[in-house]
Amino acid sequence: MGDHKSRPYENNMNGKHLLILGLARQGTALARFAVQEGATVTISDLRSSAVLQAQMDTLSDLGISFVLGAHPLNLLDGVDLLAISGGVPADAPFVQAAREKGIPISNDSQEFLKRCPAKSIGITGSAGKTTTTALVGAMGNASGRRTWVGGNIGRPLIAHLNEMKADDIIVQELSSFQLEIWERSPSIAAVLNITPNHLDRHKTMAGYSAAKANILRYQYAADTAVLSADDAGAVALEGVGNGRYLQFSLHHPVNNGAYLQEDTLWLARDGQRQKICTRADIQLRGQHNVANILAAITLADRVNIPADAMLNAIRKFSGVEHRLEKVAVVDSVTYINDSIATAPERALAALSAFDAPIVLLAGGKDKDMVWETWADVVSKRVKHLILFGALAPMLAEMMAGRVEMIQVETVEEAIEAGRKTAVPHDIVLLSPGGTSYDAFPDFAKRGGLFRKIVLAM
Repeated sequence: MGDHKSRPYENNMNGKHLLILGLARQGTALARFAVQEGATVTISDLRSSAVLQAQMDTLSDLGISFVLGAHPLNLLDGVDLLAISGGVPADAPFVQAAREKGIPISNDSQEFLKRCPAKSIGITGSAGKTTTTALVGAMGNASGRRTWVGGNIGRPLIAHLNEMKADDIIVQELSSFQLEIWERSPSIAAVLNITPNHLDRHKTMAGYSAAKANILRYQYAADTAVLSADDAGAVALEGVGNGRYLQFSLHHPVNNGAYLQEDTLWLARDGQRQKICTRADIQLRGQHNVANILAAITLADRVNIPADAMLNAIRKFSGVEHRLEKVAVVDSVTYINDSIATAPERALAALSAFDAPIVLLAGGKDKDMVWETWADVVSKRVKHLILFGALAPMLAEMMAGRVEMIQVETVEEAIEAGRKTAVPHDIVLLSPGGTSYDAFPDFAKRGGLFRKIVLAM
């Protein structure tokens, strides 16, 4: 029965009153689905109708009520289910009030999982989850089976639930913001790594890790958990759920999972190994991406994707937008867009992927992160450091006297400073280490601006 793990009446929205906080992509998709199922839907958003009119217009045929500008507590009267968008903390006062009233808390991705007709793959981690999710999707497509990729990337899958069949391949990227309220786990779940991230939201590493662990916590014995054998944060989650544990490793063979030995990537089942590809087959740069491919191989095997489809996908896969994306070579200087690097550890992975001299564009907004290791590596590895955004003053103080450095206000100014500073054969690398929220709605908009300016050169 795939991911049907709840009693049927829990899944039935007919006649229920659903309250959705946040009119984003996911909330819009969930609202449309719920109305089709016979629910009464109210959407509340702190923004005004002037800002949200376009989204409201797309739902105007569905009889949805909108409460904008505030979340008054009387909104909870008569509500059967509260769905919150990723931007709403699970401990927000309004959400706590709903809990005290006994109202279940959910989101679109969990509501999808409750009804998913196939075994679904869920992927989380502090870094690499977008690449791994996209690569498993590419492997599914290469196998010829119908493949759906969504969750934190791409489309909200609940919008396509009625089109899905039991043999489809379903892959979701899942963030800690989505997982922190979950009371379900996917049939096949991966934790790629757990390093400090989103501590402004989760407060402590224990809280952040506990949110991630929900991807495993509710697994059954017939389910599968895939963990990095090389990451202490992931290894610590072994035993959290009841699923069977598989591993992947860059450093040593594993009995069940995938591993790198010399230049060959192997898939192991009960110690019997099968060659999948070599390093020469991989387009992606960096050892961290080899780890992502090992995770994808392990996951793809669990939904019976054959080895030749895995190989074909690996050979063709050149990465995802804003992740070590080669934008252009201008005057013999290579410009790389790694805007997705919204934590220091992600920026460190980018720095390790290149041998050429680096002009690093770093900054953005902090998430209460630890920057000391980043500072040490930057002082050794980076030729020129260009700081921008809200983080710039703090990082400038940390790096004073350790590296040649320029401090500017905006990404536009940082790119211009990078252009003036770089000489032939340098790399100008946008790998901020901070989030985009001081100046952009998301990392994709920041990366898009970088791409646009570089291509105009």
